[in-house]
Amino acid sequence: MELKKVALNDVHEQLGAKMVPFAGYNMPVSYSGLIEEHKTVREAVGIFDVSHMGEFLVKGPKALELVQKVCSNDASKLTEGKAQYAYLPNDKGGIVDDLLVYYIRENEYLLVVNASNIEKDWNWISKQNESIGAEMRNISDDFSLFAVQGPKATEALQKLTSVNLSEIKFYTFEVGDFAGAEYAIISATGYTGAGGFEIYVHNKDAVSIWNKIMEAGKEFGIKPIGLGARDTLRMEMGYCLYGNDIDDTTSPLEAGLGWVTKFTKDFVNSENLKKQKEEGVKRKLVGFHMIDRGIPRHGYEILDAEGNTIGHVTSGTQSPNLGHGIGLGYVEKEFAAPETEIYIAVRKNKIKAVVKKLPLI
Repeated sequence: MELKKVALNDVHEQLGAKMVPFAGYNMPVSYSGLIEEHKTVREAVGIFDVSHMGEFLVKGPKALELVQKVCSNDASKLTEGKAQYAYLPNDKGGIVDDLLVYYIRENEYLLVVNASNIEKDWNWISKQNESIGAEMRNISDDFSLFAVQGPKATEALQKLTSVNLSEIKFYTFEVGDFAGAEYAIISATGYTGAGGFEIYVHNKDAVSIWNKIMEAGKEFGIKPIGLGARDTLRMEMGYCLYGNDIDDTTSPLEAGLGWVTKFTKDFVNSENLKKQKEEGVKRKLVGFHMIDRGIPRHGYEILDAEGNTIGHVTSGTQSPNLGHGIGLGYVEKEFAAPETEIYIAVRKNKIKAVVKKLPLI
């Protein structure tokens, strides 16, 4: 199957990015090197092209009813300019995907989903919509999405818009002019924990806007950042990655997503999830620091002191900020308390680690 290309594909190649297939797209995994890119975001400002993400518009008088049915969070609490994190529960106790829900205006919502799940999510939501009849549009191929992240992001981007960026609080957004384009969604969301904005723009404006952001950020040392550093940044924060830490078989309550599971309304599989909450979960997703040297990787076994398997690593890396291994994984709930000693089976070795409260930095 031929890889899809984002609007800035040629720009990334000209910048010397290492391109890899990701979620059916040709995407930049790194430019100047993962550690340098990671530190640029933590200390200054970096720009990610995440235009492979999916965007669905849900409109009309039935829009809220559909969003409420398919999403775990309570979208009736949203007002114009507000966004929320949620997930799409499946009917078997797992997760179809995690997503962002934007309240654009009355009877209009924007759902932002993971690139690898665009078709799956579209089909799932469409199936749930058969009995409701909301208007749905898949606009994934019409928009580009840039994440400008880091402590200098606001200063760099303020030159490009008349919108007062310092007034956009976490998980709120403004629709306004940006870098010469009349229409952009400027959203105080992101996947790095370093602060900043995600900017949705029409594909026709994408190259020009990317260049203007690079120019505006020059004095702050802006760099293009690839998917490699995006992954290490989110792991330091303990943010879930769909396909690694959560999937169709993982319980959202075991994954620590109880805070976006609102039982004040009915949604797909809510009765079973409510029952699970009442009975308590058997395992939990935890973050951990390596004490001994070693890098945890997806799929490695997690052991107790006696060498019994108590869980599995779902995400792991060498933290560029901490200089040692960190990870996320599911463990039996009696091993989930912070400061509990656990062991990671790295090849034939039993490497000591300790459970930590999130975020990991």
